[in-house]
Amino acid sequence: MTLPVAVLVSGTGSNLQSIIEHIEAGRIDARITAVVSNKADALALDRARKHGLPARVLPHGDFPDRAAFDAALLAAVRESGARAVVLAGFMRLLAPEFIAAFRERILNIHPALLPSFPGIRGQADAAAYGVTIAGATVHFVDEKMDNGPIVIQAAVPALPDDDAASLAARILAMEHRIYPQALAWLAAGRLRVEGRKVRLAPARGGGDAAEAGARAAEGAAYLVNPPLEAGFF
Repeated sequence: MTLPVAVLVSGTGSNLQSIIEHIEAGRIDARITAVVSNKADALALDRARKHGLPARVLPHGDFPDRAAFDAALLAAVRESGARAVVLAGFMRLLAPEFIAAFRERILNIHPALLPSFPGIRGQADAAAYGVTIAGATVHFVDEKMDNGPIVIQAAVPALPDDDAASLAARILAMEHRIYPQALAWLAAGRLRVEGRKVRLAPARGGGDAAEAGARAAEGAAYLVNPPLEAGFF
């Protein structure tokens, strides 16, 4: 059954674009019911409209307090008919009531290898620290920032001359692969949360896709785990 998904955005929406393209290519059994932004000038809204997707603005500054905004956001997502939520550069913490309404059905991507470098400066903090390996993490959202159970991670080289921008570009290329993959798994009902761990069920019809992803990962410069499956590498 096709999974109805709401996408929350605040910025350029490059991860939204990647997800849209994978859905349109038939690699993700999902449909986007709403793209909601807290910023009216978010480029992500234009991306949504170009693909004929419902786009809505809820400027957080228009509400008297955080609770009012959070209530309106939850109502908008529910009204869209979404059964899962994807955060694609959404720069607001979700309220506990929102998280409870979509428990273990909210995905977020963070541009660092969690639990290292949480927060909004993940790439910059990693570059400044001088790490030799950086990356991205897709995780389920819980009540703490960048804390929920991890679905998939991708590791990329971090170079001595990297700054925040150059490292971010290298990480972003992998974000565009692992985020659609994670959503595909969620839509297929293959993810099960057990405490802090996420179990991935085998693909229906055998393990050929997973094996192909594993072979691709073995020959690649970057490491992804669980391995990407056919259509995502």
